[in-house]
Amino acid sequence: MQSLTPSSGIDLKYLIRTSSPPGHGLTHHRVGPGRFTIQCVNTNTNSSSAPVPITGLNTGSGHMNRARHEWKSACAILASKVVSQQQDTETRRGGSDGVSAVNGYPSLNLVAVKDQSQLSKPLSIADFSPAPMHGSQLRVAYQGVPGAYSEAAAGKAYPNCDAIPCDQFEVAFQAVELWIADRAVLPVENSLGGSIHRNYDLLLRHRLHIVGEVQHPVHHCLLALPGVRKEYLTRVISHPQALSQCEHTLTQMCLNVAREAVDDTAGAAEYIAVNNLRDTAAIASARAADLYGLQILADGIQDDTGNVTRFVMLAREPIIPRTDRPFKTSIVFAHDKGMSVLFKVLSAFAFRNISLTKIESRPHRNRPIRLVDDANVGTAKHFEYMFYVDFEASMADTRAQNALAEVQEFTSFLRVLGSYPMDMTPWTPSSRGD
Repeated sequence: MQSLTPSSGIDLKYLIRTSSPPGHGLTHHRVGPGRFTIQCVNTNTNSSSAPVPITGLNTGSGHMNRARHEWKSACAILASKVVSQQQDTETRRGGSDGVSAVNGYPSLNLVAVKDQSQLSKPLSIADFSPAPMHGSQLRVAYQGVPGAYSEAAAGKAYPNCDAIPCDQFEVAFQAVELWIADRAVLPVENSLGGSIHRNYDLLLRHRLHIVGEVQHPVHHCLLALPGVRKEYLTRVISHPQALSQCEHTLTQMCLNVAREAVDDTAGAAEYIAVNNLRDTAAIASARAADLYGLQILADGIQDDTGNVTRFVMLAREPIIPRTDRPFKTSIVFAHDKGMSVLFKVLSAFAFRNISLTKIESRPHRNRPIRLVDDANVGTAKHFEYMFYVDFEASMADTRAQNALAEVQEFTSFLRVLGSYPMDMTPWTPSSRGD
């Protein structure tokens, strides 16, 4: 069933003349001023039942098969092509323009609409976000503002992409799901700061697939407005991960400053520039300093030069796993009886000489606490967890398939987040300009 609502300034009237097969037709019902509901029905006179909407038709009945293609064509035209406009009685009677057949079958005779510009074109998924053709520029969502390390990682993962900034991690997930972006590049762990737990939780909440990974060196700088000296500073702002990665260096610099967390590194630099804060510095990249007109007070202030963040690339559809190059597979699993299953799961991989590269536990949101006593009369409680595991094998590898088949026997929940090529590109310790 499709409802046609008049656009601004247009009062709709029905304009359909049918030439559908016997026993089938199109009915119209006025449901309010200027509004009609049009429905394809079965009006077979041999049946005593009331007209049935198209969604309820029994396509297997004998009387339907004879003209099935005719009424299906009519309904398809009605659903996608019917347009309405105010017509006076003389025009409706005299009009002869229209569509008389589709694919050789009799169909609707539609009155031509003379002024197409007055009608609102239905929004289709192609209008909302056409999928890129071969060689087209990919749209890649990342969290942060221009100058963020995530933007640099997106450019490394997809050179010459159209990078789309998002203010939150979840917005980047939704941008891909809603076809606003083709990919998302989001951090999952840092060599100094550890895991980004928020993104692990979002991987489970959303139905995107990991299709790749990229490791990006992080080079932090202390940025401030031009002319500001370090001894004038009263606070330093940045992302919590960046603050933790520079903690010892900031202490050794003997700065008497408060450390405040914000959403992202480049956003901290932008905030200082926009608000003209002369007592505040930001920890961000050298590119952020160029973008927002800040000076670099100190270069390379991360506690370890081997500071690397691992990003995953997310897409709506998984890629086909292969065995001609190193692959990594990410899974998440849980068990109703807690952590006792963990040893069995790890044994399934160890027995087949499959190396694990990551294991992360997160609270089980649906059942975060379990009483020790199954009768629920005890007082002691266990915390329940979901386990995220990365291992070095492709899902096209028989070893990985057999390992997951065994894991599935031990777990109450198992999901493959993605099987994707490992990032094998060489990297050097972070340097300015990354």
